[in-house]
Order: sequence, then structure tokens, then C-alpha cells
Amino acid sequence: MTPRIYYLSLEFYMGRTLQNTMVNLGLQNACDEAIYQLGLDLEELEEIEEDAGLGNGGLGRLAACFLDSMATLGLAAYGYGIRYEFGIFNQKIVDGWQVEEADDWLRYGNPWEKARPEYMLPVHFYGRVEHTPEGVKWIDTQVVLAMPYDTPVPGYKNNTVNTMRLWSAKAPNDFNLQEFNMGDYIEAVLDRNLAENISRVLYPNDNFFEGKELRLKQEYFVVAATLQDIIRRFKSSKFGCRDPVRTCFETFPDKVAIQLNDTHPALSIPELMRILVDVEKVDWDKAWEITKRTCAYTNHTVLPEALERWPVSMFEKLLPRHLEIIYALNQMHLDRVAALYPGDIDRLRRMSVIEEGDCKRINMAHLCVIGSHAVNGVARIHSDIVKNSVFKDFYELEPEKFQNKTNGITPRRWLLLCNPGLADIIAEKIGESFITDLSQLKKLLEFIDNETFIRDVAKVKQENKLKFATYLEEQYKVKINPMSMFDVQVKRIHEYKRQLLNCLHAITLYNRIRCNPSKSFVPRTIMIGGKAAPGYHMAKMIIKLITSIGEVINNDPYVGDKLKVIFLENYRVSLAEKVIPAADLSQQISTAGTEASGTGNMKFMVNGALTIGTMDGANVEMAEEAGEENLFIFGMRVEDVEALDRKGYNAREYYESLPELRQAIDQISSGFFSPRDPGCFKDVVNMLMYHDRFKVFADYEAYIKCQGQVDQLFMDPREWTRKVIRNIACSGKFSSDRTITEYAREIWGVESETSGTTALMAEES
Repeated sequence: MTPRIYYLSLEFYMGRTLQNTMVNLGLQNACDEAIYQLGLDLEELEEIEEDAGLGNGGLGRLAACFLDSMATLGLAAYGYGIRYEFGIFNQKIVDGWQVEEADDWLRYGNPWEKARPEYMLPVHFYGRVEHTPEGVKWIDTQVVLAMPYDTPVPGYKNNTVNTMRLWSAKAPNDFNLQEFNMGDYIEAVLDRNLAENISRVLYPNDNFFEGKELRLKQEYFVVAATLQDIIRRFKSSKFGCRDPVRTCFETFPDKVAIQLNDTHPALSIPELMRILVDVEKVDWDKAWEITKRTCAYTNHTVLPEALERWPVSMFEKLLPRHLEIIYALNQMHLDRVAALYPGDIDRLRRMSVIEEGDCKRINMAHLCVIGSHAVNGVARIHSDIVKNSVFKDFYELEPEKFQNKTNGITPRRWLLLCNPGLADIIAEKIGESFITDLSQLKKLLEFIDNETFIRDVAKVKQENKLKFATYLEEQYKVKINPMSMFDVQVKRIHEYKRQLLNCLHAITLYNRIRCNPSKSFVPRTIMIGGKAAPGYHMAKMIIKLITSIGEVINNDPYVGDKLKVIFLENYRVSLAEKVIPAADLSQQISTAGTEASGTGNMKFMVNGALTIGTMDGANVEMAEEAGEENLFIFGMRVEDVEALDRKGYNAREYYESLPELRQAIDQISSGFFSPRDPGCFKDVVNMLMYHDRFKVFADYEAYIKCQGQVDQLFMDPREWTRKVIRNIACSGKFSSDRTITEYAREIWGVESETSGTTALMAEES
């Protein structure tokens, strides 16, 4: 019996479900027809559905793609997370600034979920630990109930339906009613909110750790409820075992695979130890063996500010038993390291799960590495950085643990659903099997010089652009030139993603047009979209800068429709489905060595946009698949960035030596783009000049030059489209089906069954 797979994630960025369900069930045409017969428009109906925005960006959207692939591959897999009452905030732009609104996505109910009160489970917090002759007891705890809500996850036309189970926090009926004896019954009932706040709202940070107690509660809440569920299921399914209830945990790792999506569910490791040792009375060493064989950890970032490091004092209060277990595990781990590297005190310090300092902290990534049998990065370059720097000491200790699993995207949502025109002309040429085997797209290479196909691909893109231009006019009241190059950068706003580099290019183009208005320019519509974490000052300033640049450029009569800069408000899954098929140019311009993988880059590639990007994340493998000459690759490589760090990055040198860069910075600085508040962008300029960790100026010259090559090619539509076809044809590797097949084989020990059998429905929930 192959193991059941449990994908634990604090984020599932699902977007809308209606159209996806119709596509995967093969019902889209039938529904379309039926609704049309009723005199209604299916697309209008689809627009009414709220996005399930239970994620911030890449990490949460990856989890959603993985669920789709696991079901499509017929794996017995469950997604486990939190049913946030409020997902990622809705973004409004007011006077050029981001304003957040609560995302009350459940206001009208959620037709896709089914509450399962019969599987409600208790989760314990606080209390104290007692060491008794019968074993360790965690007592005097506060209980919160975890109510499961199940959402079906259908595979693509294969009769498999898996489950995503999200937990919602409920106060038990006697919650704080001890206070009733003091007479304050009303207060006690109102306090139920404290318990139920656990699943109230998604923390809106992407690649940034916020050490709040409520967040730690969320992390333990999902882990504690999920592990009880996993163990209940393990015990109740006999697997040919003769006990009425299985009590032997020897076979647990053969039946259960737990994948930790980043360190957020890291508490699975001490929690599984606690259950095995304290509750099930398994011997400590045996329990540790079982835990390690069961858990595997995916690392999603190398940015130091993103790594979770929880204060020991917080743990001591909230999860006293888990703190003891972590101390014991760390001691065991350090004893092993000390035996292998005698006298290397610094190595012990570097490798400890507990970081000493003013505030003792628990390094959750270190906990994940020692508690898992597999550790993976999410693109080849990222996995190399993980081995050679972030976890270098751990890699030296156990090299066999470390793997790479390059991310992918589901071709159902990101081609079939969002770009039916393109999917149709592909199917016409090579049949439909690419939908579940994206490597089939290679067959399109035969048609790279086929004039009809070149024309068809260009026509589909033009139709998508017209449709999106119409949408933008309705939404923003801006007139878009649909013949212009649609130059798109959509992702979370973060300094490392370098939206500022894009801004500098826009200003440079503007200055060139102003300088020479009669010269012919390749018309461009630069679109930048994405949310800034509410507490991230610089990211919010970047949004204000983008909107301010747009304000000046879009209203300059000299510019006309040669250049437009548009900020796409409230970027989310359902907007991505509209903009990506319409894009000509995809901007993937992070500083080399900072973007772990990226998955937006893959969506643009399969939808026929060309990439301008650095050699970072999965861009490296995209260039390898399609040929570097078929992407616009520029800028420093990881080695160059490291060399520049050793030498010392001096922004002023670039500012002094590059006149167009200096002009752009002086304009931002002087208030040219903010006449009503000339000092508005002083923080941005100050950061770029004196403490820019991501070296925007160092790549400016190469970027501008590369953008010139983009213009050159765009003026030759046939050659541009041939490159587009080559990119689409070479995008097959970037299917999440391939990614999940690799996880299954190399981490979970499963061969995926694509036989179309119902993997799970025979089993109870």
C-alpha cells in the first residue's frame, strides 16, 4: 500500500473554483451551452465568485497547483491548512497609495466547502508539564476546538477527487466560564473570540518573518489538528493488520508522508514526537526514527529576514512540552556533531536549533533539517545555494538528505482555463495529451516555421490583448494602445524583486521620448501589479512611485500612446488569469541569488510571453530548456553579486558614470514625479544610493541595453512569434505534474498512479 501524502501549508492560494471544476470534470462546454440556453452568460457568472485568497503569493499558489497535480496523478493526497475568515487583503489605490481593505470572502458563504463537525478535534495551549513515574503529562492547558471544512480537489478527467481540509477555530462551550463563578458571565462568553481569533486572518507577509504570538498559535493549531487526523486515519485503516485498532507505529512512515511547505508547519516534528512518546508510549529513539522518516521539508527562501526564529520565552509560555522536546532533540543532534567534529565549538553554535543571544531563539529551519529525511529547494540554482551556503554545515553532515525539486504550475488552470484560444490551436496541431503531459509541447518545434501556425499564435495573442485592453478601460478608464508591447511585471512588491529597476527603465524611455519626440519608438504599455505587506514601508513607497510615474507619463501630450505606465490594482489569481495570456514581455528581474524559483515566470512562458530576466531562480532552467538566445537574459550572475559584495557595492559610482541613470534619480529626488510633495521619495532615493542590498544600479546599464534588444525584436513580428513558439514548445518541464512525480518518487516513495482510479473516495474522511 503506497503512503498517503499530507501536504501541510499555512497558505493555499486557490483563486476561484467554478471554472476550474468544470475544466477538470470535462463539463465546460455542456455548462456553457446550458447557461446560454437560459439566456445567461457563463463568464458573467464566473466573475461573481470571490477568489479564495488564502495565501500571499508564490508559496500559497504553489500549494494550490500541487493539489491539482496530485489529484490528476491519482495520488492519495490531502492538503491541510487554515480556513482563514479573512484572506489576503483587497488592495485599493487611493491618490497613488495602497490602502488595505479586509477580504470578507465568506460574506455570502462558500458553496465549495463542507463543514465536518463530526471530526472536530481539541488543540491545547499554555499549561505546564509534569514529569510523573507514568511518563510526561502536559496539564492545565487551554483548549481550542478545530472544526474541519473539506473542499473537493478534482483531478483532470480521471474520476479522482482528493480533499483539502482547512481548520477553523471554535471555542469550547465551557471556555473561560470558570469566570462565571466570579459573576462575569457576559465577559466570559465574549472572551470566546480570543480562541476563535486563531483562524481569523492570514498574516499578509511574503518573505518576511513576523514573530507574533497569534502567528505561532496558528502554526501549532494547524499542526496539532492535522496530526490527530493523520493518526486517527492511520489507526482506523487496517492495511491487513489483525489488531482491532492499530497500536504499533513501526509502519507509520510507510503509510504516511508529511510534506512541510516551508518552516510554517515545522511544529509537526516536535508534535509527532510528543504524541509518539507521551501519548503512544513509543521509545524515544524509535519515535525519532519514525518522525524523521515521515517528515520532509521544502525550503522556499534564502533571505535572512524570512527565516522563522521564535523567542524561547514565547514557546515556554505557549507550548512548554514542545520546548522540552526541542531542547532534547537539539542536545541529541549537537552530541552527534560534537562527536564527528571534536573541538569545533563554532560549528556547534552555527548548527544549533537554539540560537543564543540577548533573546534566545529557536531556528525553525534547523529544526526542519534535523527532523526530516529530505530537504529540498525549489529550483536548481536555489537548491545549490541551500547546500553551499544556507545549510552548508548540515549538507556536510548529511549530503544524502538534500534534493532539488524545481517548481511547476498546473497546465489546467494556467493554459486550458486562462488561455483557451492558445490551448485550442496547440491541440489542433499535436492533440490533447499535452494537458496531462506538458512535455508533449516539444512537438510544436516542428511548426516553428509553419506560416499558418505563426499567424495563429500571433492572432490568439492579439485577441487576448484586445480583451485585456477592454477590461482595463472598463476598470481604470485608461485608453490602451492594443498594438503596443504589453510589458508586464506582476508579483508581490519587494525590494529584491526590483520593481524599482522597472521604474528606472520607464523613466529612461520617457526621457528619450521627450528628448526626441519625432523619432519613432516601439510603443509600450508597462504594467506593474502586486500587493505590498501593510507594514513594509519601502514596498508601499515603491507603489506610490509607480503610480506617480504613471501620472506624469500618461498625461504628457508629447508621449501620446508611445508609452503608458499602469499600476494593476489588487493583483490576485483571477486577475493573473486575465493579464498573463495578454502579456508580450514578462519581467523576472530579481537580483541573482534572491528569487528561490518564481512560478509566474513559468505561466508567462507557457502563455507565449518572452522573458526579460536575470539568471535567477527557475529563469536559469527556462533558459536552458529554450536556449538562452530565446530569452532576454541580462545582468550579474550569482558569482558577480558575490564578487561585488566582497569588493563593496558603491551605488554612487554608477550614479556618477551613467548620465541617464543620474537624470532619472535626480528627477525622482527633485519632485519631478511628485510636484505637490517634492520630498516624497527621499527614502527611496536614500535607499538606492546608500543601502541597497539588491544592487539596482549595478544592473541598470545591462538592463536598459537588453530592453533595446527587446524593442528590436518586437519590430519583427514574425521573428518575435517564432521565439514565442519556441518558448511555449520548451515550457513542458515546468508543469507541476512533473514536479509532483519527482516528489512522489524521490521523497514520498510512491509511483504515481495515472490509471484514473479513485484514489481516496473509497476511504472515509
